[in-house]
Parts: sequence; structure tokens; C-alpha cells
Amino acid sequence: MGCSFSGLNALYDAVNGGADVWINDNRFKVVRQLGEGGFAYVFLVREVITDASGPGVSAKFKDPSHISEDGTYAMKKVLIQNSDQLEMVKEEIRVSALFSHPNLLPLLDHAIIPVKGAPEQTWTHEAYLLFPVHLDGTLLDNTQTMKSKKEFFPTSDVLQIFRQLCAGLKHLHTLDPPYAHNDVKPGNVLLTHRKGQPPLAILMDFGSARPARRQIRSRSEALQLQEWASEHVSAPFRAPELWDCPSQTDIDERTDVWSLGCTLFGIMYGASPFEYALGESGGSLQLAVMNGQIKWPAGPKPPYPEALHQFVSWMLQPQATVRPRIDDIIIHVDKLISKFSL
Repeated sequence: MGCSFSGLNALYDAVNGGADVWINDNRFKVVRQLGEGGFAYVFLVREVITDASGPGVSAKFKDPSHISEDGTYAMKKVLIQNSDQLEMVKEEIRVSALFSHPNLLPLLDHAIIPVKGAPEQTWTHEAYLLFPVHLDGTLLDNTQTMKSKKEFFPTSDVLQIFRQLCAGLKHLHTLDPPYAHNDVKPGNVLLTHRKGQPPLAILMDFGSARPARRQIRSRSEALQLQEWASEHVSAPFRAPELWDCPSQTDIDERTDVWSLGCTLFGIMYGASPFEYALGESGGSLQLAVMNGQIKWPAGPKPPYPEALHQFVSWMLQPQATVRPRIDDIIIHVDKLISKFSL
């Protein structure tokens, strides 16, 4: 069936109590907008079930834990303007079908429909992706709020949040073939606060996920990879080999390990360890990344243990071949958890 309307105006009407949204045979009422970026809009929606509508969308779920008790979900709407964007959305759907892990955000249902609108309309398709909803925001949202209050996560929470991200990434890295997420960063980590427990951390947005291992055997292949990375991998979290790729090299899932090290820094201090270069006169983000130049800001009092700083530096080795793999990182973080957790 697809969706019952097309175009942004109709969607904004729905937010104000107008038309409902259909994803295949399931009907949802838009409650409010949660966020937007580029040509994607995220909404809180509530499933509308009538006697005639059957068992509802939850009948499709492989994991019963994904069923919402109050019928609310997050719906991402993507306005697709060209064939490349269409293939990206299709790839995100395909990759999401490969995994099932509590620290990776599952895709619950989806629909892609062709649309025809006014002459000035620039998009040709609309994609509707349905996910579980997490209303406590992203790790980035949380750290920015804390930063404004001069607050920090305690060491034990830093390690527990990070450990969960490692678990999710290990699942991707041990697929056959291994996959890299390619855009690990605080803005792609959902947090859910739990009473008496560390926050639940869930990695999301698999639009850039690809098979992790690539053989680069020419300058043109290296430049193609750099161009792809410039479009799909956030610059402050992008590994050095994606900034300046050698003409003869093997790329693997350790590009994610670099991003993971930047994200651990972000859990502690609310930014990438290289973003300072953007604010310096004559500063170069790429140069800071290529040289692994980390600046440690003032932290909580008492400060984070030096072992945590060394852990970040271990992951942020500019030479990918000496960077640790996810299994090594998990062994190390478990030792730190046993040492520093309350």
C-alpha cells in the first residue's frame, strides 16, 4: 500500500492532526517531530489499530522485545532525489536485515514509494523507516547538555556506555563478510537512562555501513575511497587512512576502531579529540588527525584516570596496521571496568 500521502506539506499537516501515515498495511498517527537532517525527518508516531486492521505491525517483528507497550515508534522519512540516494536507502535496509543485537538499532519495517508532486518538487521517491523509539536523545545531545552545566559522566558510566558500543560493533565486525559502520560518533548513539543502572547505549544509522575490507591497488581506487569517505564519514571522527589513502593498501574494520576511540573521548569530554583544530587560526583538522594530535581538556574533579587517556591513545594510532581490533579493545575495557567501576 505504501503511504497515504506524499510531500512535506502533507507530513506537516499530519503533525497538526491531519492525514495519518501508512507503512505498508499498518497505519500510524504522527505525534510530533523529533529531528531532521539533510533530506531526512524523524517523527514520533503511534500505531492506529482497529478491529479491521489485523494484528498490527508487531506481528512482523522477529524479536518480541521490539514491541512497543504504548504503540509508539520512531519513523524516519527520507526524501530521495536521485538514483544514488535511492541505492543508499536500499543498502541501509539490506544491511539492517543482516544483524540482530541489543546495542544496534533494529529496522522494524520500511516502505519506499515513487511520488509525483508539483513541478518544483525535487524528490522522486519517499522512504519510510520504522524503528523503536528512544526519547532520551543521542549521546551527543546528552554530553552537550552536561557540558553546558559543567557536568561529566562518572568513569564507571563512561566505561559501561563504551562497552555496549564495543559489543554492537563486534557483532558487525564478525559478520561474514565483516561490516564497518563507517560513521561511529556520539550523534549516532542513542542513550536511554535507567534508574540504578548505566545508560543503555544503542548504535544507529547504518546508511554508511559497508563490507569492511577493501583492497586498494591504484591511485584512482584510493581517490575514490577518499571521495566516498568525505561524503559518508563525519570528518572529526574519520580515520587517517580515509583522509589520505595510499595507492597500495588494505582497508579493514579498524577504520571503526579509530572512530570508536574518538567516541570514547566524546563520552568523556563532549567532542572529538580533533575538533579543537577547527577553532585554531591556521589549524587543520586533517593535519591534527594524520598526526594523532590529541588535546586533553580540563575534565571532572577528580579527573578521569590516566589509564582511560592511554586507552583512547591506543585506539587513535594513525597507522592502521598497529591499531587494535575490537576483540582486543573489549578485553581491555573489561579490565578497566573491573578496576574502576563502583
